[in-house]
Amino acid sequence: MKRRNVLTALWSAAILCAGHGALATPVVTPLTQGIWRNPHNTVHVEIRSCGDAACGYVVWASAQAIADARKGGTENLIGLQLFRDFVQDKDGAWRGKVFVPDLNVTFSGAAVPLDPDTLRAKGCLLGKFLCKSQIWRRIQSVAG
Repeated sequence: MKRRNVLTALWSAAILCAGHGALATPVVTPLTQGIWRNPHNTVHVEIRSCGDAACGYVVWASAQAIADARKGGTENLIGLQLFRDFVQDKDGAWRGKVFVPDLNVTFSGAAVPLDPDTLRAKGCLLGKFLCKSQIWRRIQSVAG
């Protein structure tokens, strides 16, 4: 896989979170918890409750994604917390922070559940500029 595709895949993790005006909710809903894959299927992230918010940890990554993360300064991609402090706003979007290991940067973004197995993720690098949306798919639900 080309480095650009892996960068896009990992950067896409950045669009699974944060923004402005989020209202805290105490638990992750069954609609969002579970294991999700990015559009290129190079990273799988488990979303689960972390106190009063939600978080996401890498549970699988392709060899190329792992190599690109190392080039960016992240030695261990598997087990890394990518999503931090997700909270659900009054409109149902999840917002928080996402760390992108191969860029060594944390971004803001939002994820909106479209149905039980699909999230529309959107993130912007600079305010409302350089925005990108992607569809993430559920791989596995977490038994509650």
